[in-house]
Parts: sequence; C-alpha cells; structure tokens
Amino acid sequence: MLSLGIEGTAHTLGIGIIDDKGNILSDVKSSFFPPKGIHPREAAEHHAEVAPKLLKDAIKEAKINPEDLDIISFSQGPGLPPCLRITATFARALSLKLKKPLVGVNHCISHIDIAKLLTSAKDPIILYVSGGNSQVIGFSCNKYRVFGETLDIAIGNAIDKFARECDLGFPGGPIIEKLAKKGRYIELPYTVKGMDFSYSGLVTDVTRRHNSGAKLEDLCFSFQEHAFAMLIEATERALAHTEKQEVLITGGVAANNRFKEMLSDMCKERSAKYFACPMKYAGDNGIMIAWSGILNYKNKKTLKTEESKILPKWRVDD
Repeated sequence: MLSLGIEGTAHTLGIGIIDDKGNILSDVKSSFFPPKGIHPREAAEHHAEVAPKLLKDAIKEAKINPEDLDIISFSQGPGLPPCLRITATFARALSLKLKKPLVGVNHCISHIDIAKLLTSAKDPIILYVSGGNSQVIGFSCNKYRVFGETLDIAIGNAIDKFARECDLGFPGGPIIEKLAKKGRYIELPYTVKGMDFSYSGLVTDVTRRHNSGAKLEDLCFSFQEHAFAMLIEATERALAHTEKQEVLITGGVAANNRFKEMLSDMCKERSAKYFACPMKYAGDNGIMIAWSGILNYKNKKTLKTEESKILPKWRVDD
C-alpha cells in the first residue's frame, strides 16, 4: 500500500511517499523563510507555486506512476489557514483525479507517528516542540492527552521572535544555538505554572536586556537554558505521574543539540529511555503525513471531499 502525504501547515510544503511497511520511497520539500518571519498569505502563495513541481519530483524519486498510489493524505490541521487551504485543495484535486481515498491527518500526531516509526519507542511521554506547538503529550486510556503546554507562544515562535528583535535573521534557532556556545549565564524569568509554561515574559526580558547593551552571546545562552529547562521540568513531572519509562522528542526545535543533551541527562537520572526523532524527519515533512495517512486508513478514517474542510485549531486531544 502506497500513501502520498502533503504537508503544508506553515512555512514548508512537503510531499512524501511511503509504503505500509514503513519504507520511504520519496521525500521532497520547499520552505519559505523570509527575513522578517512568515506572512500566512505569502507562505500560501509559495505553496501553490511549488506544489506541482514537488509532486512530479516525488513521483519521479519514488519510481512509480501516479496511478500506483493507494491513498492521498494531507495535513488537515492545525496550522495557518491560508496554507492549509492550499494543501487541502491540492489533495482534493489529486484524490478526485486519481480516484483514490482522501485521508485528513492531524499535523501534531503525525510528528508523533513518524517519530515512533523511526525509533523503537513504544509508549513514551512525548515532548513535541516546534514553531507553533509546545506540548507534553502521553497516550492514556485510548487517546492522546496533553499533560502540559505553553500558555502563550510556542518555544519555536519564542526563539524566532527573540532572533528578530536582535536582527539575527530567520529561522533563529541555529543562530542562537551557535552564539550560545560562547555565552555565560544570566538570571532570566522562569515561568512554570503547574504543568504549563510561558515564554512571553522571557522574550520580553531578553529583548529589553539586549536593548540595554547586554552581551548577545550571554543572552542566547541564558535564553536556551531557561526555555529548555521549563519544558524538561514539565516532561519530568509527566513521566513521574504516568510512570512511563520512555521519553520521545520530536518537532523542529528538536534539532537543538543543547536541548537534547539536557533532556537526555534528565532521562538518565530517572532511568528512563530517551528517544529523539531523526533530524531529517523531526521538522515538517510529507513523509510524516503519508505515514499517519496509512494508520488512519487502516482504521477506516477516510474523508469525502465535502467533509475535508480544514481544521486550523485541531488539537491533539481532540
């Protein structure tokens, strides 16, 4: 069984093809990274422009004919509405043209599905960290449950906002990580409320300090240490509460090596197994959508065209 997945929730349009054994046949993508951050309409225009070529490239790389596909899967939500509409329209057109089943996928759960496929994690506490999402998730009583999450902006958005305020460019994560290696610790706001966390105060404070002349390397180092520690505190509590023995990190911010080092250290202290989604598939990609599409299809979750409206605020626990 072959599934084609179309990811297009934010800055990246990705198309991937995978079979039901987990063999990846093709994985192509194009990302929209303007200097000052993402404008939803401009990102949607980018997706519409590159989609036809990416489809041809994916089919060619997989060495198949379009008719060989069995499922058309797409990211139905959550995400930026203009981007989701382009993705859904493209998927509907393909489904109708090829007369193949249409499967809508929750973008967040697809990050979890692909991470579990590519690691040996069985029943982990999941730390899902990306530009638009920061959640501590676990599977309990036959559904995914959110044990902790951001109260305002996600960790990825916080990093990019800090980078923009300091004119570091976009995306800000790799630049901040590099500068942090030369920095020293400064006390910054640390906001954890129960199992949830907040980043708006942290971003405001580092921006103020930067404008007051604080050393940028010190701010980058301290920003990372505070932001990541908040997430790891909530993850450790969820691990203790559920008595699970595994932790899995996924999402674009999982690319940060310092973050993974801190999380790995916590797992060692608790004698828990630590897993990280391979970097190639930790960020947004079409393969994760294609794989979730197969899992949904096998559970008889397909859509009629008129049922395939986008779900910009579709939560993991829904």
